[in-house]
Amino acid sequence: MAKISACIVAYCDYDEVCAAVRSILHYTPAPDFALYVVDNGSPDGCGKELAATDFGDARVTVLPLPENIGFGKGHNAVLDRLQSDVHFILNPDILLTEDILEPMADWLLSVPGAAMATPQLHYPDGRLQHLPRRKPTPWLLLARQLAPKCSGPFRKADDHYTMQDEDLTVPRRIEFCTGSFMAVRTDVLKKIGGFDPAYFMYVEDADLTQKVLQEGTVWLAPQFSAVHAWHRAPMRDAGKFKMQLISMGRYFRKWGCGKGSV
Repeated sequence: MAKISACIVAYCDYDEVCAAVRSILHYTPAPDFALYVVDNGSPDGCGKELAATDFGDARVTVLPLPENIGFGKGHNAVLDRLQSDVHFILNPDILLTEDILEPMADWLLSVPGAAMATPQLHYPDGRLQHLPRRKPTPWLLLARQLAPKCSGPFRKADDHYTMQDEDLTVPRRIEFCTGSFMAVRTDVLKKIGGFDPAYFMYVEDADLTQKVLQEGTVWLAPQFSAVHAWHRAPMRDAGKFKMQLISMGRYFRKWGCGKGSV
Protein backbone atom coordinates (compact mmCIF):
# COMPACT_ATOMS: atom_id res chain seq x y z
CA MET A 1 0.00 0.00 0.00
CA ALA A 2 1.14 3.52 -0.77
CA LYS A 3 2.30 5.74 2.05
CA ILE A 4 0.12 8.86 2.05
CA SER A 5 0.04 12.37 3.44
CA ALA A 6 -2.36 15.29 3.10
CA CYS A 7 -2.52 19.01 3.80
CA ILE A 8 -5.37 21.44 4.42
CA VAL A 9 -4.68 25.19 4.38
CA ALA A 10 -7.21 26.91 6.62
CA TYR A 11 -8.26 30.54 6.80
CA CYS A 12 -10.99 31.16 9.38
CA ASP A 13 -14.10 28.96 9.80
CA TYR A 14 -12.90 26.66 12.58
CA ASP A 15 -15.99 24.44 12.49
CA GLU A 16 -15.67 23.71 8.76
CA VAL A 17 -11.97 22.88 9.09
CA CYS A 18 -12.66 20.55 12.00
CA ALA A 19 -15.40 18.77 10.06
CA ALA A 20 -12.98 18.18 7.18
CA VAL A 21 -10.23 16.93 9.50
CA ARG A 22 -12.52 14.55 11.34
CA SER A 23 -13.97 13.10 8.14
CA ILE A 24 -10.48 12.53 6.74
CA LEU A 25 -9.26 10.85 9.92
CA HIS A 26 -12.42 8.73 10.21
CA TYR A 27 -12.21 7.42 6.64
CA THR A 28 -8.43 7.02 6.44
CA PRO A 29 -7.32 4.05 8.57
CA ALA A 30 -3.68 3.98 7.42
CA PRO A 31 -1.58 4.15 10.63
CA ASP A 32 1.32 5.97 8.97
CA PHE A 33 -0.92 8.61 7.34
CA ALA A 34 0.21 12.20 8.06
CA LEU A 35 -2.34 15.02 7.97
CA TYR A 36 -1.08 18.60 8.15
CA VAL A 37 -3.40 21.51 8.92
CA VAL A 38 -1.79 24.85 8.11
CA ASP A 39 -3.61 27.93 9.40
CA ASN A 40 -2.86 31.01 7.30
CA GLY A 41 -2.89 33.56 10.11
CA SER A 42 -6.68 33.50 10.51
CA PRO A 43 -7.84 36.81 12.07
CA ASP A 44 -10.74 35.05 13.80
CA GLY A 45 -8.42 32.95 15.98
CA CYS A 46 -9.00 29.74 14.03
CA GLY A 47 -5.31 28.85 14.18
CA LYS A 48 -5.12 29.06 17.97
CA GLU A 49 -8.31 27.03 18.29
CA LEU A 50 -7.01 24.36 15.95
CA ALA A 51 -3.69 24.17 17.80
CA ALA A 52 -5.60 23.67 21.07
CA THR A 53 -7.99 21.07 19.65
CA ASP A 54 -7.50 17.45 20.62
CA PHE A 55 -8.51 15.46 17.56
CA GLY A 56 -7.64 12.28 19.43
CA ASP A 57 -5.28 11.23 16.66
CA ALA A 58 -1.49 11.60 16.64
CA ARG A 59 -1.51 11.60 12.83
CA VAL A 60 -2.58 15.28 12.81
CA THR A 61 -0.07 18.13 12.90
CA VAL A 62 -1.40 21.71 13.20
CA LEU A 63 0.89 24.49 11.96
CA PRO A 64 -0.43 28.00 12.76
CA LEU A 65 1.32 30.65 10.65
CA PRO A 66 1.71 34.25 11.91
CA GLU A 67 0.29 35.77 8.71
CA ASN A 68 -1.63 34.90 5.57
CA ILE A 69 1.01 33.89 3.02
CA GLY A 70 -1.45 32.64 0.41
CA PHE A 71 -2.90 29.29 -0.63
CA GLY A 72 0.07 27.88 -2.51
CA LYS A 73 2.75 29.01 -0.06
CA GLY A 74 0.62 27.64 2.77
CA HIS A 75 0.72 24.21 1.15
CA ASN A 76 4.42 24.59 0.39
CA ALA A 77 5.05 25.07 4.12
CA VAL A 78 4.85 21.29 4.63
CA LEU A 79 6.80 20.26 1.53
CA ASP A 80 10.04 19.52 3.41
CA ARG A 81 8.17 17.40 5.97
CA LEU A 82 6.66 14.97 3.47
CA GLN A 83 7.85 11.36 3.54
CA SER A 84 4.95 9.88 1.59
CA ASP A 85 4.56 8.30 -1.83
CA VAL A 86 1.44 10.33 -2.65
CA HIS A 87 0.41 13.67 -1.15
CA PHE A 88 -3.13 15.05 -1.12
CA ILE A 89 -3.86 18.77 -1.40
CA LEU A 90 -7.30 19.30 0.10
CA ASN A 91 -9.60 22.26 0.67
CA PRO A 92 -11.07 22.84 4.15
CA ASP A 93 -14.56 22.40 2.65
CA ILE A 94 -13.88 18.79 1.61
CA LEU A 95 -15.69 15.93 3.36
CA LEU A 96 -14.88 12.28 2.85
CA THR A 97 -17.72 9.78 2.92
CA GLU A 98 -15.64 6.64 2.43
CA ASP A 99 -12.06 5.39 2.54
CA ILE A 100 -10.61 6.76 -0.72
CA LEU A 101 -7.20 8.31 -0.02
CA GLU A 102 -5.13 5.13 0.16
CA PRO A 103 -7.00 3.36 -2.69
CA MET A 104 -6.70 6.46 -4.85
CA ALA A 105 -2.97 6.73 -4.13
CA ASP A 106 -2.50 3.06 -5.05
CA TRP A 107 -4.44 3.62 -8.27
CA LEU A 108 -2.34 6.68 -9.18
CA LEU A 109 0.90 4.77 -8.66
CA SER A 110 -0.41 1.87 -10.74
CA VAL A 111 -0.98 3.99 -13.87
CA PRO A 112 2.22 4.20 -15.93
CA GLY A 113 3.42 7.79 -16.17
CA ALA A 114 0.63 9.22 -13.98
CA ALA A 115 1.70 12.03 -11.64
CA MET A 116 -1.55 13.67 -10.47
CA ALA A 117 -5.26 12.86 -10.16
CA THR A 118 -8.51 14.25 -8.85
CA PRO A 119 -11.70 12.36 -7.89
CA GLN A 120 -15.28 13.15 -8.81
CA LEU A 121 -16.55 15.84 -6.44
CA HIS A 122 -20.17 16.43 -5.42
CA TYR A 123 -22.06 19.27 -3.78
CA PRO A 124 -23.44 18.45 -0.32
CA ASP A 125 -26.86 17.86 -1.94
CA GLY A 126 -25.38 15.20 -4.22
CA ARG A 127 -25.17 17.17 -7.47
CA LEU A 128 -22.06 16.64 -9.58
CA GLN A 129 -19.46 19.38 -9.80
CA HIS A 130 -17.92 20.01 -13.20
CA LEU A 131 -14.32 20.51 -12.09
CA PRO A 132 -12.15 18.51 -14.55
CA ARG A 133 -11.14 21.08 -17.16
CA ARG A 134 -9.19 21.71 -20.29
CA LYS A 135 -6.18 23.99 -20.26
CA PRO A 136 -7.39 27.56 -19.60
CA THR A 137 -7.48 30.23 -22.27
CA PRO A 138 -8.65 33.85 -21.71
CA TRP A 139 -11.85 33.11 -23.66
CA LEU A 140 -12.64 29.98 -21.65
CA LEU A 141 -12.07 31.72 -18.31
CA LEU A 142 -14.29 34.62 -19.39
CA ALA A 143 -16.98 32.17 -20.46
CA ARG A 144 -16.62 30.42 -17.10
CA GLN A 145 -17.53 33.63 -15.28
CA LEU A 146 -20.40 34.62 -17.59
CA ALA A 147 -21.98 31.21 -18.27
CA PRO A 148 -24.12 31.14 -15.06
CA LYS A 149 -25.85 34.37 -16.18
CA CYS A 150 -25.72 33.98 -19.94
CA SER A 151 -26.46 31.35 -22.55
CA GLY A 152 -25.43 30.79 -26.14
CA PRO A 153 -21.68 30.90 -26.86
CA PHE A 154 -20.69 31.47 -23.22
CA ARG A 155 -22.56 28.40 -22.01
CA LYS A 156 -21.25 26.32 -24.93
CA ALA A 157 -17.65 27.42 -24.25
CA ASP A 158 -18.00 26.68 -20.55
CA ASP A 159 -19.33 23.19 -21.30
CA HIS A 160 -16.28 22.63 -23.49
CA TYR A 161 -13.93 24.03 -20.82
CA THR A 162 -15.39 21.74 -18.14
CA MET A 163 -15.25 18.78 -20.54
CA GLN A 164 -18.97 18.10 -20.48
CA ASP A 165 -18.63 17.07 -24.12
CA GLU A 166 -16.58 14.06 -22.94
CA ASP A 167 -17.38 10.85 -21.08
CA LEU A 168 -16.32 11.66 -17.52
CA THR A 169 -17.66 8.46 -15.98
CA VAL A 170 -14.40 6.64 -16.69
CA PRO A 171 -10.79 7.58 -15.85
CA ARG A 172 -9.34 9.94 -18.41
CA ARG A 173 -6.52 12.41 -18.82
CA ILE A 174 -7.19 16.08 -18.09
CA GLU A 175 -5.22 19.34 -18.37
CA PHE A 176 -6.42 21.23 -15.28
CA CYS A 177 -6.69 19.54 -11.90
CA THR A 178 -8.70 21.45 -9.29
CA GLY A 179 -6.84 22.58 -6.17
CA SER A 180 -9.85 21.53 -4.12
CA PHE A 181 -8.68 17.91 -4.18
CA MET A 182 -5.37 16.90 -5.75
CA ALA A 183 -3.45 13.65 -5.37
CA VAL A 184 0.15 14.16 -6.45
CA ARG A 185 3.14 11.86 -6.46
CA THR A 186 5.25 13.30 -3.67
CA ASP A 187 8.53 12.92 -5.55
CA VAL A 188 7.09 14.94 -8.44
CA LEU A 189 5.68 17.61 -6.11
CA LYS A 190 9.09 18.03 -4.48
CA LYS A 191 10.93 18.03 -7.82
CA ILE A 192 8.85 20.92 -9.17
CA GLY A 193 9.02 22.83 -5.87
CA GLY A 194 5.31 22.70 -5.09
CA PHE A 195 3.14 25.70 -5.92
CA ASP A 196 4.58 28.80 -7.56
CA PRO A 197 4.83 31.22 -4.60
CA ALA A 198 4.20 34.20 -6.89
CA TYR A 199 0.45 33.40 -6.79
CA PHE A 200 -1.35 34.51 -3.64
CA MET A 201 -4.68 32.93 -4.54
CA TYR A 202 -6.56 31.75 -7.67
CA VAL A 203 -5.24 29.93 -10.76
CA GLU A 204 -2.29 28.49 -8.80
CA ASP A 205 -3.87 25.06 -9.27
CA ALA A 206 -3.86 25.50 -13.06
CA ASP A 207 -0.22 26.56 -12.83
CA LEU A 208 0.70 23.56 -10.68
CA THR A 209 -1.05 21.25 -13.12
CA GLN A 210 1.03 22.61 -16.00
CA LYS A 211 4.21 22.03 -13.98
CA VAL A 212 3.15 18.46 -13.17
CA LEU A 213 2.31 17.81 -16.84
CA GLN A 214 5.98 18.36 -17.62
CA GLU A 215 6.72 15.33 -15.40
CA GLY A 216 3.79 13.00 -16.18
CA THR A 217 0.09 12.71 -16.92
CA VAL A 218 -2.86 14.15 -14.96
CA TRP A 219 -6.09 12.22 -14.51
CA LEU A 220 -9.72 12.38 -13.50
CA ALA A 221 -10.41 9.26 -11.41
CA PRO A 222 -14.25 9.25 -11.10
CA GLN A 223 -14.30 5.84 -9.40
CA PHE A 224 -13.39 7.82 -6.27
CA SER A 225 -15.63 10.59 -4.93
CA ALA A 226 -15.93 13.14 -2.13
CA VAL A 227 -18.13 16.06 -1.05
CA HIS A 228 -16.98 19.62 -1.74
CA ALA A 229 -18.95 22.66 -0.51
CA TRP A 230 -17.26 24.88 -3.16
CA HIS A 231 -17.49 28.47 -1.89
CA ARG A 232 -17.24 30.45 -5.13
CA ALA A 233 -16.45 34.06 -4.21
CA PRO A 234 -14.79 35.99 -7.09
CA MET A 235 -17.98 37.33 -8.68
CA ARG A 236 -19.45 38.34 -5.29
CA ASP A 237 -16.37 40.11 -3.92
CA ALA A 238 -14.69 42.87 -5.95
CA GLY A 239 -11.37 42.48 -4.13
CA LYS A 240 -11.21 38.75 -4.76
CA PHE A 241 -12.27 39.21 -8.38
CA LYS A 242 -9.40 41.69 -8.87
CA MET A 243 -7.03 39.17 -7.29
CA GLN A 244 -8.29 36.51 -9.68
CA LEU A 245 -7.61 38.77 -12.67
CA ILE A 246 -4.05 39.42 -11.45
CA SER A 247 -3.44 35.68 -11.08
CA MET A 248 -4.89 34.99 -14.52
CA GLY A 249 -2.54 37.57 -16.04
CA ARG A 250 0.42 35.94 -14.32
CA TYR A 251 -0.66 32.49 -15.56
CA PHE A 252 -1.00 33.53 -19.21
CA ARG A 253 2.30 35.40 -19.20
CA LYS A 254 3.94 32.22 -17.94
CA TRP A 255 2.13 29.55 -19.99
CA GLY A 256 0.72 31.42 -22.97
CA CYS A 257 -2.87 31.65 -24.20
CA GLY A 258 -2.92 28.69 -26.57
CA LYS A 259 -5.30 25.75 -26.50
CA GLY A 260 -4.52 22.47 -24.80
CA SER A 261 -4.54 19.04 -26.37
CA VAL A 262 -7.32 17.12 -24.57
